Parts: sequence; structure tokens; C-alpha cells
Amino acid sequence: MTRLSRHRAASLLQAMKGARVVVLGDVMLDRYLSGRVDRISPEAPVPVLRVEEERMSPGGAANVAVNVAALGGKVRLLGVVGTDPAAGELTQLLQSLDVEPEGLVPVDGRCTTVKTRVLAQGQQVVRVDREEHGAIPAQAAAALLKGVSQALEGADVLILEDYNKGVMTPQVIRGCLEAAARGGIATVVDPKRDHFFLYAGCTVFKPNAKELEGALGEALRPDDAQWMEACRSRLNTSSLLLTLGSQGMALQTNENLHVRVPALAREVYDVSGAGDTVSATVALALAAGATLMEATLLANQAASLEVAKAGVATVSPQELLDAL
Repeated sequence: MTRLSRHRAASLLQAMKGARVVVLGDVMLDRYLSGRVDRISPEAPVPVLRVEEERMSPGGAANVAVNVAALGGKVRLLGVVGTDPAAGELTQLLQSLDVEPEGLVPVDGRCTTVKTRVLAQGQQVVRVDREEHGAIPAQAAAALLKGVSQALEGADVLILEDYNKGVMTPQVIRGCLEAAARGGIATVVDPKRDHFFLYAGCTVFKPNAKELEGALGEALRPDDAQWMEACRSRLNTSSLLLTLGSQGMALQTNENLHVRVPALAREVYDVSGAGDTVSATVALALAAGATLMEATLLANQAASLEVAKAGVATVSPQELLDAL
């Protein structure tokens, strides 16, 4: 099966409503400065942006949580923020988007991750990052593990979002996977290279092509079922879902299912946040009773809609149905 019928998609999207999802990972605040450039600075050979609009949106694991809420899921978000104004801005944004922010742990002396994108005439010209990569303190890790243990009670699925900003320490990774396993809860992991082989035992391991190639140190062969199965086995995950950008996705399961899903033809405006949309859609679909194949097909459709939008964006159930 390489297609998902509109009727089946409608059934899954209905079942997604109210599904309980826990998201833990590196949260961020995305800030956008948009305007026009019509002159060069007399101070240096750089363009001068006349700001016409400034907006903010949740990023990283926070964006995954917002995507879950936009698709009708009930989400609990856990992560770490600083004790700075950006933390307050992020909290207010999350509340306005139906995401519970109570699981965010403030850490003194640590800044909230903020990515500022500057856009001129709709094109990104520079991005400014304010962030820390060091591992979070042991007390913060303990608070997160206590929070995730409580949040998983009655939950349907756990999403772990690793952006290599210090939250996903070996202690946190191990504790989250063990807690989910005890509760029989599926886990969807979006990894970063530093911790690739620490997520053994997860349900769905979702790296992108660059991450997997770097971790394995070899060229990818997503069309080769034997190679994909070797990768899945080496990573010790139930399913390997490899995202390939403009080339779609490749799925390999422990039931010897190998499928290549081509990308859907759409005008690509901005790829920011596409991976977050995939994580959210796959997790919610599994919670709704979808097969891994169905979850992948639905996520592929959702990603094609997301990249056609400017900046980090979400996709609604109605948009998905209309696209199908």
C-alpha cells in the first residue's frame, strides 16, 4: 500500500482527537524579524533591514507539542528553560496554543534557547542563535524524570526530541525509555548524532539522512531492504523511519517491512519544522491505532503541507483531509 484513502485518514484523524501525548526534549523560542532591504549600510557593506513585522513561535520540542495540539491531541510538554524573559514569552505562547507548559523546568544561569531569523522580502538572510549545549544539571534531570513518570500515567505515546541542547542526557534518555517500557507506551524518537545509539528499544527511531549518514560513517542505501534492516538491527529499534527531504522517507520495521515513500510534489517554501510535523503526526497516528505504514503515509502528507508554508508552521486535520 502506497496510498492512504481519504476515508481511512478521516477515521484516524477523528481517533487522534483527545489522544494523550507526552513530549520531552529541547524547547526553543523562534523569533522572526521580517521586512525590506532597500539600501546598504554606510557603516559596513551590509544590507539594512527595515523591520515591518516581528513574531514569535514555539520551536524545537515545543513546536512538536504545538503540532500535536493542532492535530487534536492532548499534549504535555516537558523541557528546560532559563529564568529569562524568553522563558516567559515561550510559556505565554504555549498557553495560547493549548499546550500545557507546567512541565518546563527553569534553571538559574541557563538561557532559554532562542533562534532569531531575519527575513528580507520573504527570504531568510541570517539566523542568530542564543543557546547552550552543556548538559543540564542533575537536579533538573531528576525533575524532568519525575515529571515524565507522572505524565506517562494514562498517556498513549511518548515523543523524545533531541536537538543536542543539553536536555537529552544519558540519564534522561534511559529513564524515559524505561518509564515508557514499564507502561507499555510507544516511543517516537527524533535523535541527534551525539546520542544515536542510546535510544535502543524505542518504537520508532526517526533520523534524517544527514544524521544517519554521519552516525554510521557510510553512504545511505534507503532503497536497499537488507541495508535498512541492518541499520534497524544495529540501532536496536522496532522501526527505523528515515526522512530523506525531497526524496521522501524510507521505513523499515522489525516485521521485515521495507517501504520507500516518495515525497509529494509541492512547492517548497520553507523546510523549517518539517521534521517536527512528522514526529507529531506519526506519534498521534500510532496513538489512534494506525499501522506504521499508515502513520508514515499520513506524516508524509503532513510534511508536504508544512514545507509549503513560511517558517515553522502547523498542519490542521482539515488541511490533511483536503490534501487527500
